[in-house]
Amino acid sequence: MTSESQEHGAARRPVEDEVDVVAEETQKPAKDGKNEKKGSFWKELPVLVVVALVLALIIKTFVVQAFYIPSESMENTLLKNDRVLVNKLVYHTRDIERGDVVVFSGVDSWDGEFQMEEPSNPVAGFFRWVGTAFGLVPGEKDYIKRVIGVGGDHVKCCDSKGRITVNGTPIDEESYLYPGNVPSDRFFDIKVPDERLWVMGDHRSVSLDSRSHTGDAGGGSIPVSQVVGRAFVIVWPFNRATSIDIPATFAQPALQALGDSVPMLAGFAFAVPLILVRRRWLGRRRR
Repeated sequence: MTSESQEHGAARRPVEDEVDVVAEETQKPAKDGKNEKKGSFWKELPVLVVVALVLALIIKTFVVQAFYIPSESMENTLLKNDRVLVNKLVYHTRDIERGDVVVFSGVDSWDGEFQMEEPSNPVAGFFRWVGTAFGLVPGEKDYIKRVIGVGGDHVKCCDSKGRITVNGTPIDEESYLYPGNVPSDRFFDIKVPDERLWVMGDHRSVSLDSRSHTGDAGGGSIPVSQVVGRAFVIVWPFNRATSIDIPATFAQPALQALGDSVPMLAGFAFAVPLILVRRRWLGRRRR
C-alpha cells in the first residue's frame, strides 16, 4: 500500500500547482484579447480619420462651409477673426436678396484685401488648404460683403440726406453701418446688370467693395455665379455667436418696384402687342 501510494503520489502534482496552472491558462487568452483589440483600434483609426475628413469635405463642398473673417471691412457686423457658417444650398431654393451677407470668389478679378505669403513647401500648402477649407485660416481670394443691389436695380449715392438709394428708395443703414461712417464717401450711379450684384462692406471707410471696381467689367458689380453662399451665423468666438439677419430696411415694398418687376414688365411689354395683333387677325378672318 505504501509503495503504491508513493507511486501514485509521484505522478500527481500538488493542489497549489494545479491552481496556478489554471490561473495562467485563463489569464493568457484575456491578455491576448486586449492586445488584439488595441491593435485593431490603431489599425482602424487612420481609416476613421480619412472617412471623417472625406465626409467633412463633402459637407463643406455642397452644404455648409466655415469661413474666416480676414479683415475689418464688415465691422461691426463681423469682426476680424470671427468665424461664420456659409449656407451653400440656400440659393438653390431662392434668389439672392438685398441685404444678404454673401461670400464670393474673387479669382481672376478683384485683388485681395490682404496679402498672404505663398507656402514654402507642398506640406505647408496642404495644411493651408485644409485650414482654408475648414475656416481655420482665411482664403486669399474669398470675400464677404453685403448685397445692396441685385440685377436690374438702379443703385445710387447719394440723395440730399446722404443716403444710398435703390430704385429711387433710400435705405436706412444705421442698424449695420460702422459707427461714424457715412453710407459712401464717393459718388456712384449704376444700373446693376442682370445676373450680377452690387456689394458693399458695412465698414465703408476701409472696405474695398464694388465702389473700388467701377472701372472693371460690370461697373464694380460681381457675377452671381461667383457667389459661394450666404453667411447666416457667427459661430466663433462663442460670446459673439448670433444669426446674421437681413436688415428691416431691405423689406421696403418700394425696393421691389423696379428691379424685381423687370421680367414681369418685359413680359407684359411683349404680350400686349401680340394680343392686339391676334385680335386684329381674328377680326379679319371673321369678315
